[in-house]
Amino acid sequence: MTTIDREEPDMHDQGEPERMRRFMERAFPLCRSITGDGVRATLDLIAEELAPAAEALGDRFTWERHEVPSGTAVLDWTVPNEWNLVRATLDGPHGRVLDTDDCNLHVVSYSVPVDVELDLEDLRPHLHSLPDRPDAVPYRTTYYHETWGLCLDQRTLDGLPPGRYRVRIDATLEPGHLSYGEATIVGRGSGDNGSSGPGEFLVTTHICHPSMANDNLSGIAAVTEAARRLAAGGPLGHTIRLLFIPGTIGSITWLANNRDAIDRITSGLVVAGSGDRAPATYKRSRRSTARIDSVMARLVAARGGQIVDYYPYGYDERQFCSPGFDLPVGRLSRSLHGTYPEYHTSNDDLDFVDDETLADTAGLIVAAIEAVDREPRFVNTVPHGEPQLGRRGLYGSVGGAITSKSDEMAVLWLLAYSDGERSLDDIAALSGLDRAGLEVTAQSLVDAELLQPR
Repeated sequence: MTTIDREEPDMHDQGEPERMRRFMERAFPLCRSITGDGVRATLDLIAEELAPAAEALGDRFTWERHEVPSGTAVLDWTVPNEWNLVRATLDGPHGRVLDTDDCNLHVVSYSVPVDVELDLEDLRPHLHSLPDRPDAVPYRTTYYHETWGLCLDQRTLDGLPPGRYRVRIDATLEPGHLSYGEATIVGRGSGDNGSSGPGEFLVTTHICHPSMANDNLSGIAAVTEAARRLAAGGPLGHTIRLLFIPGTIGSITWLANNRDAIDRITSGLVVAGSGDRAPATYKRSRRSTARIDSVMARLVAARGGQIVDYYPYGYDERQFCSPGFDLPVGRLSRSLHGTYPEYHTSNDDLDFVDDETLADTAGLIVAAIEAVDREPRFVNTVPHGEPQLGRRGLYGSVGGAITSKSDEMAVLWLLAYSDGERSLDDIAALSGLDRAGLEVTAQSLVDAELLQPR
């Protein structure tokens, strides 16, 4: 691995919301897709933002940009040819109709290069709009089917006069590479290959969407900011692995090429749609009872957010949670994708993202990682049936110091839920019992060799 270039050594050079806003303003104009120079330019900006983390952590922080050649077999997929857009324009009888220099959503992503004149009726099948949102330009793609198209708002489409139109899509679609970025914050006690220690916490976000702020420039900004905060905080036991990847094909490529790292993942989050003004939403992992699921249920509920069950549609959690991998990875977002009118349109602009909400998402990522890493957890050493408490002096009294009925209930709750996944904080939330009291009781059960720390 290579260590990131070290610039901006001050971790607190400006406020977090302002820093994330500045990053988004720089990255918003870039024409990103699942491959290409727009992705690489975005990764360069991320690297600049992560430079203070490298400065703070030295050789315990690494950054690597991976380039996977077109044609590479990855699981059941193949890395596609690389697409790069120079410019796309549409000219009609009365002049210029649209230009990707004004909005890069005007071209269907992965359109093949064309330079052709057409009558309006022949052009219409290649034009995409949103009749129910007449002022918005839609986002459309054609990654795995070679064709071309243009996107425009419905009002402009309705006003097109009959006549001849010239379409120019100056682009390349040819063998190249799929690019993605991978940052690692090495945890305490981890060996050079990360094989020891408590495992890895995986955080991923997709980088393939052009000029849409919430989906998913906000996710990129939130994960980058979370990395900065983690680097500025105290050392964690877990190694933190952060992936900045194209949607679907990026996670499939990473999974195909990192079989050795998969078994080290103990928790994970896919981060998307992080900046609209809705409360936080957490989508459980396919397992539904993983450590990350209980942590996020508690953290998101405390913020007034919602928890949804796993379903096989959405973002890259589908790949990480697919049956062959079944990783403990959930998804963190604000509004669910497709449920707000700005989704996948030009109306998902920088004004749609709220700075304080975005900063809160970054904080929630950090809180989840720290909870998984630091909250005390125990394992019941006598899990088959309830242990006999009386002969251990624990019935009606724990260590001679606990005599109330609630203290006895604390014993039962701890024995019932100390499965190595739930923490004392989780058990306190489930039981309604005092966290500090549970900690005292847990120590007594450890002394009696009925619990052992995880």
